[in-house]
Amino acid sequence: MPGWSRPPLWSTTSTSTASTPTSGRSSSSFCSYFPSNAKLCINGHEWAKRQATKRGITFTALDNGFAAVDDPAKLQAICDRLGPDQIDALLRKWLRRLPHPFTRADYATGYRYEISILQAEFSLTQMLDTPTTGRIFFEQVIRDNLDLGRPDQVSLVFARRIFKRGPRPTPGRFRTRIITSGVTPSLHVDYKHSTIKQYHKEGRALRTETTINDPGDFNLRKGLTNLTALRKVGFTANRRLLHVEHISHDPAAGAAAFTAVTAPTDTGGQHAAALRFGDPRAQALLAVWSLPNSKSSSTGQRRHATRTRVISGTGRPGGTWQ
Repeated sequence: MPGWSRPPLWSTTSTSTASTPTSGRSSSSFCSYFPSNAKLCINGHEWAKRQATKRGITFTALDNGFAAVDDPAKLQAICDRLGPDQIDALLRKWLRRLPHPFTRADYATGYRYEISILQAEFSLTQMLDTPTTGRIFFEQVIRDNLDLGRPDQVSLVFARRIFKRGPRPTPGRFRTRIITSGVTPSLHVDYKHSTIKQYHKEGRALRTETTINDPGDFNLRKGLTNLTALRKVGFTANRRLLHVEHISHDPAAGAAAFTAVTAPTDTGGQHAAALRFGDPRAQALLAVWSLPNSKSSSTGQRRHATRTRVISGTGRPGGTWQ
């Protein structure tokens, strides 16, 4: 007879999330059956923010980053301190408080947790002086660097040899991905199990992130003791990506020049009104100013010649100024 059965439902993991004044937000998950694996997630930016607050360093927070800080050198020293010892101490702290499968008898026998690196992300945040032109700049970066995913470019970014042929070719797809989330585009470059992501963060900063999902991609073991070496790989890749990238022109300089021409100014106590760039007369006036010898005659002659040329440039009947 046809029938149905409902599979048993029970929780296989227990997850705890906590926030402390010294380490910020972190979460831990414990598997309820053998071999009783566990996972610890720690946000390095939150840890650094709590440490900076503890030491009286004033800063402006950014989502997973810092927008401004009054003492960058001290903050960098704090960030450099986050390593295997601090992460291991955080885990031992939560093991003394949270329920987990190991009993005191298990610990006495020698069973205990050892940390390995499942995923590590290393980011570089560069704040922009003018966020609007920063977005223009990043979109130009995307247009001019669509070849970053090619093997020769990936080899430069990660400082690794890429073998396309032979008995052991380098695994992975070599490509450049442009992903748009909402209205924010992001640039992605892959190498084996690792990815570099670059995007315009919160409209105020250029963010470059290297995410390593397998330390073996760089001939490193997964033990937490290798975090320092893995960190060097990640931050070096971020810098190399910025070094490899290029743009055909500086869009920020063009935006600054456009603003200087079209915005009102005050120089030496004299006010100059804004130039309406879309106005045909403004276009004609700019065309006249760009002509050679437009300033070689006397003041009266220059005014008459400029007016005549502007009227001619607008295509209106002779003598019509308005």
